[in-house]
Amino acid sequence: MGLLDKIFGKPIKEEEAMTTEKLNIGIILGSTRQGRVSPQVGEWVMGIADKRGDANFEIVDIADYNLPFLGTTDGTEPGIAAWNEQLASLDGFVFIVQEYNHSITGALKNAIDFAREAWYNKAAGIVSYGSTGGARAAEHLRGILAEQKVADVRTHPTLSLFTDFVNGTEFKPQELHQNNVNTMLDEVIAWSGALKTFR
Repeated sequence: MGLLDKIFGKPIKEEEAMTTEKLNIGIILGSTRQGRVSPQVGEWVMGIADKRGDANFEIVDIADYNLPFLGTTDGTEPGIAAWNEQLASLDGFVFIVQEYNHSITGALKNAIDFAREAWYNKAAGIVSYGSTGGARAAEHLRGILAEQKVADVRTHPTLSLFTDFVNGTEFKPQELHQNNVNTMLDEVIAWSGALKTFR
């Protein structure tokens, strides 16, 4: 029994695990506040990803969907359907996560809760930032993603507000983070491809 068989509990031929079409990976910006720096971090990750050529990458900004607070409306807002359609079109995700009070933003949690099946059996990587590299927010996110049947990968680039940002607003990452991002993307693409065969 191979590794994929052990993971998924059913026989999967090696050739089935290799997809001829490029996977679609969304880089999800996890903040909506004014003055946020997540677009800078997302563009940086996108720049690294685009040089690879092994998947289709796109930035997905939750602010574009104008999602209401879950349970406060009748759920007919067009942004809700558009958000679910966007997620359904993706094979995997990279979350750009900032730490707020030891956790993720309320906007990101709300956006995650507005979908279910569109998350199922996909893979995700996390790039986090904050005073402690956003590590506590990332650990909270891992538990949330597990409930949505998203397999998060191990490699986790952490960015410090003290060494990777100027005055907390201008993103200037240290060179060393590039290798971590590429390793994380290797894992996201490998797992996304494997899980696509399972779906």
